Amino acid sequence: MSEAVAANDELFLIDFSITNTGDIEVIIDGDKGVTLEECIRISRHIEHNLDRETEDFSLKVTTPDITMPLVHLRQYNKNVGRILKIQTQEEKLEGTLDKIENDKITLRWKAREPKPIGKGKHTVTKMAEIAIIDIIKARVKIVYN
Repeated sequence: MSEAVAANDELFLIDFSITNTGDIEVIIDGDKGVTLEECIRISRHIEHNLDRETEDFSLKVTTPDITMPLVHLRQYNKNVGRILKIQTQEEKLEGTLDKIENDKITLRWKAREPKPIGKGKHTVTKMAEIAIIDIIKARVKIVYN
């Protein structure tokens, strides 16, 4: 399976599982997305290396759905400019993924804060730099326009 994914350097493995009942699930992603043809190619490669005569199995090669958390650094790269919901040990943040640098991400968002002088509030842009290792869960926020 790893040879099939490695044949296209834009693809990377997100998850791989085999159940006791012979259900095999392979989840792949790509820097520019994954085509149906790539899923079929990887599925055929895996099936070619398994023997249905000796083992009964079902095989599913798919891409992560929109609700799955980001688990691979390359997934962050492809989501620059999108809104992420991030959870760390200390806090939950939501903001636009601005950049990825040295295993850290930068989130940007707007917040209403009291004016330093006078009454009322004003809108300020906030930024947070978060180490990838500190992220417990990160998801892309679905925005409907």
